[in-house]
Amino acid sequence: MAEAADFQGTSASPARRWLRRTGALLAGAPLLAGLIQLPATPADAAGREAPQAAAGSGTVSVAVDSLSPSAPSEGDTVTVTGRVTNNGKQAVTDAHVDLRVGPPLDTRASIDTLARKSTDVQGPAGETVGGKYAETFPKLTPGVAEPFHISVPADELDLGADGVYQLGVTLSGKTPAQPWDRVLGIQRTFLPWQPEEASTKTRTTFLWPLISSAHMAAETGSNEQQTPVFRDDELAKEIAPGGRLDQMVSLGKELDITWVIDPDLLASVDAMTKTYEVQGPDGTTTEGGNQAVANRWLAELQRAVAGKEVVALPYGDPDLASIAHNGTNVTGTLSHLKEATDVIENTIPTILHVKPSTDFAWPVEGAVDPSIVKVATSSGADKVIARSDSFKDDLSYTPSAARPIGGGTTAVVADARMSTAFQGNLTRASASTLAVQRFLAQSLTLGLQTGKQRSVVVAPQRMPTVHQAQAMAEALTTLQNGTWSESQDLTAAAKAKPDTAAQTKVPPDSAYPPSLRKHELPRSAFEQIAETQDKLDKFKVILTRQSRVVTPFGRAMNREMSTSWRGKGIAAVEYRDGIESYLDGLIDGVKLIEKSETKLSGRSATIPVTVQNNLVQGVEHLKLRLTSKNPTRLKIGGDAYEEQQVTVNGGHSQSVKFTTSANANGQAEVVAQLYTEDGQRYGAPVTFDVKVTEITATVMLVIGGGVLLLVLAGFRMYTQRKRAARETAADGPDGVHDEVDGTVDGPRNPEAPADRLQEESEAGARADAPQQPSDPAPDTAPESTDPSGTGERVDR
Repeated sequence: MAEAADFQGTSASPARRWLRRTGALLAGAPLLAGLIQLPATPADAAGREAPQAAAGSGTVSVAVDSLSPSAPSEGDTVTVTGRVTNNGKQAVTDAHVDLRVGPPLDTRASIDTLARKSTDVQGPAGETVGGKYAETFPKLTPGVAEPFHISVPADELDLGADGVYQLGVTLSGKTPAQPWDRVLGIQRTFLPWQPEEASTKTRTTFLWPLISSAHMAAETGSNEQQTPVFRDDELAKEIAPGGRLDQMVSLGKELDITWVIDPDLLASVDAMTKTYEVQGPDGTTTEGGNQAVANRWLAELQRAVAGKEVVALPYGDPDLASIAHNGTNVTGTLSHLKEATDVIENTIPTILHVKPSTDFAWPVEGAVDPSIVKVATSSGADKVIARSDSFKDDLSYTPSAARPIGGGTTAVVADARMSTAFQGNLTRASASTLAVQRFLAQSLTLGLQTGKQRSVVVAPQRMPTVHQAQAMAEALTTLQNGTWSESQDLTAAAKAKPDTAAQTKVPPDSAYPPSLRKHELPRSAFEQIAETQDKLDKFKVILTRQSRVVTPFGRAMNREMSTSWRGKGIAAVEYRDGIESYLDGLIDGVKLIEKSETKLSGRSATIPVTVQNNLVQGVEHLKLRLTSKNPTRLKIGGDAYEEQQVTVNGGHSQSVKFTTSANANGQAEVVAQLYTEDGQRYGAPVTFDVKVTEITATVMLVIGGGVLLLVLAGFRMYTQRKRAARETAADGPDGVHDEVDGTVDGPRNPEAPADRLQEESEAGARADAPQQPSDPAPDTAPESTDPSGTGERVDR
């Protein structure tokens, strides 16, 4: 014992424990080897398996709900709580729960193996702490869960050298069929032991993602403020007290982390601070009422990120792998990705008042291949967050995260084991506790691999649940208060000196995981996005205020490429269809009014065509073309077609008049079509028939002359009768009278005026009658060929 106590840097108590633990380790080595059966593989081989019950699980289940402290030091008291449940058909008598300490686990792979066999009663359970540090149950009834609570001083656990120890919690007892004491159930976990400050600490970077799914639609209100419309009110639930994003902020503000934020999330919450509307299942909208919730969450986030590193993802968190594999051959896809990066400047600095880093790209689960790296760097990033199960190192230790991969690009390789430690269902306290202990065990074992300082990055799942976030925070709090790790931001990790032995070759395309590839956005998704963009490009050129349409649709198309659509294929299609359908509705808001058959009476007339604008804003840079399909019969503006500029205010209609000239009677088909200034068709054409029923000018003159003669004849008869009446009154008794109006005295002939009227009428009729080709030229002016005035009737 004295010799052991003389070991440099080892106190007497640890020395005694070291001798005892060494003896136990030598004695238990064969059993441990039989349990874990470790292959001769590198310690840093990717291990993503989750703990699961082995075939040798006992009839009693043991759940460890808490282990405190997670990483004890000298003088601490270790407290373990949980439940034991008899899953058998027979009662268990003389039951007792014991703590058992197994030998240290020297490799990261051995931790993975033990986690897979954590409930196997066939394997070694370790030495029982014994004594008073146990809890007894006279009887365990089938199907009934009994709680336990055991506290033991850390010194009583006989922990020796620094490392990770197996801590087993066993339930032993008797059954009527086997009336002797034996282990009926076990739960193994991990106990990190590093009581003193490590001389070389691992620098740990933990990414804390604030990402959500797409909540905003492209639709906005028709008012000046463009009231935003949300597809649902789920975002309000996420940021409300106790919600997922609320927990991420409240937990993250107490930790040394690197915030990774999707600008779309911030823009969406910021939109909720003002008036907004929420779509219902039937498509109708109601006014949202969570402004106070949104303001509170943003204020909390602003305080949380102050002085911390913030990494901004491209707007909407685009799926880089889907773009690389299915979208690069579709026109415009990379342009959308570039726009998603450019728009960051209008969101995070404005809302959070911090300048984010935009140098990092984060493919799904850190899986990369050459095409993904190429797409990532095309958007302006020169650092790609990958993962060690993609970049596989053939080393006996874990190298630092940063490594150059060519072209001035750095791969920041996150540790796969630590990054996946908090996946799965962690709603049960026992599952959460095991995840925390496994994470800490991997971290400490990594730190003890070499005497050199290394940088490790942890990139968890993009959208942790509330329970996953709580487990992450618990583990990270222990790590940051521990003795073997120190915090580091992501930028510093990317600049750390790379390990020359680390893998720097980007995995080939064939190495990309099929499980991830099958959830990618298909090529048809990017083709639909391109089609929507093409429609938007043609639509925006006619708008007087383009930003009211271009901006919301641009951001909506960014969301269409989001990683959040993985595993939600139907919902993704519905979202894209909804965006395109809404744009189609806006485009159709500017259109031509349908026309029925038009009758054209006369040689020339004007035909009105109405352009209707149902948009809030005005439209311009449009041309309306009216085309005659039979120009030999009907001409428009003296030719086969005529174009006129169109400008229509919002919510109004405008009637555009075209001059037409008919050359022959009959029916002619006419087509009205709107065009943009660059000659692109806009909207659907309107086709209608024009029926020409022309009456010649000569016939019109004859009819007019006849009417005039009738009027003159009536006037003449009236004056003659008045004259006759005066003459009668002036006659004497002998029938003679004085000369009146040039007449001479003599007997009055009453028929004379009528005869003269008839003769004059016939003479006038002959003068106005239609002339034959052989007739002499008339002395009247020639017929006018100018277009008829706008007052000329056009029947519709």
